[in-house]
Amino acid sequence: MRFAPTDLPDVIVVEPDVHRDGRGFFLETYHAGKYRGSGIDGPFVQDNHSQSVAGTLRGLHLQVRRPQGKLIRVIQGEIFDVAVDVRRGSPTFGRWVGVTISADNFRQCYVPPGFAHGFCVVSAMAQVEYKCTNLYDPASEIGVAWNDPALAIAWPVNEPLLSDRDRRHPTLAQLLDVLPVWSG
Repeated sequence: MRFAPTDLPDVIVVEPDVHRDGRGFFLETYHAGKYRGSGIDGPFVQDNHSQSVAGTLRGLHLQVRRPQGKLIRVIQGEIFDVAVDVRRGSPTFGRWVGVTISADNFRQCYVPPGFAHGFCVVSAMAQVEYKCTNLYDPASEIGVAWNDPALAIAWPVNEPLLSDRDRRHPTLAQLLDVLPVWSG
């Protein structure tokens, strides 16, 4: 299993060892000791599963009072997964990183607390599973506009399918007063 850092601190791409033979494949999708040793500490307390059609964009989401780290993987299809550093005072505040995750490449992406997260489906359909380090708290959830010009995220679609809520998220600059503070 390989743990590859990205251009943003603490956002980690996991590339598991996949054992293939004539019957199919086998891999570990999570091992607490291995993940902890590579900076993904958890503990994970909730698992989520979504299915979305091509062009769907979910995000950019985060929780402010009950921040969540997320370990994302795709079990069917392919997504472009994005993490944005929204920790006030962080040296990488407002920067983003994007990773292609698919059922074929078996990659996972860890998005730590204090980062906004979103993804766009680039295959006909995708099923995404992710583990969370904190329980979902709707009163704590906020979102950042997927198309915030200050972020300039290079999404693979120009006119994504969005929920009504995701369509109305404010820009990062409009959220400054409620964002988490970087603790260094």
